[in-house]
Amino acid sequence: MGQKINPIGFRIGISKDWTSKWFAEKDEYSKNTIEDYRIRRFLEKKFEPAGLKDILIERSGNILSVTIRVSNPGIVIGKGGAGVESAEKEIKKITKSVVRITAEEVKIPEIHASIVANNIYRQLKKRIKANRAAQQAVKAAMDKGAKGIRIKVSGLLGGGSTIARTETFREGSIPAQKLRADIDYAQLHAHMMYGAIGIKVWIYKGDLEL
Repeated sequence: MGQKINPIGFRIGISKDWTSKWFAEKDEYSKNTIEDYRIRRFLEKKFEPAGLKDILIERSGNILSVTIRVSNPGIVIGKGGAGVESAEKEIKKITKSVVRITAEEVKIPEIHASIVANNIYRQLKKRIKANRAAQQAVKAAMDKGAKGIRIKVSGLLGGGSTIARTETFREGSIPAQKLRADIDYAQLHAHMMYGAIGIKVWIYKGDLEL
């Protein structure tokens, strides 16, 4: 079971919360879902250098509140709030709701899976070898208090002239089937010149009191 289901989706409503919070009638549901998707894709691309963890979207009446959790909120806010204002203007082209954006700082980025995955992605873009980037991420996470971490990278890891392979780097434990285990998970594709490299990250932070 632990290898066949998304660890976040497996725990939604138990030890994990939804990243979109709103209610809509049948005729509005699909519109809101598409808006959420387009908003997330835009913000992920715009604030990727800020160390993006996740994006929380809440709707209340005609107000759409977006909370961006990043390791470097200064990039999101910008000089004099220019970054937030620019993002709000772009999002208003997607939705008719009143948009409010806030940025929250992630205190320990080394133990958040999405930030770790993005760091590995950026290192691959700089021609750093996948095994070196992954090993550094494993060490940093364990040093910062993670109970366990597993990183899996797949694709043409040695360049375009090599054969695709999968390598896994792990330390500590990842109790995938335990619902109260606080496991953070992220996956992304690093699109290189010679093909895509898949990156998956699991980080176990301990057990929650349910």
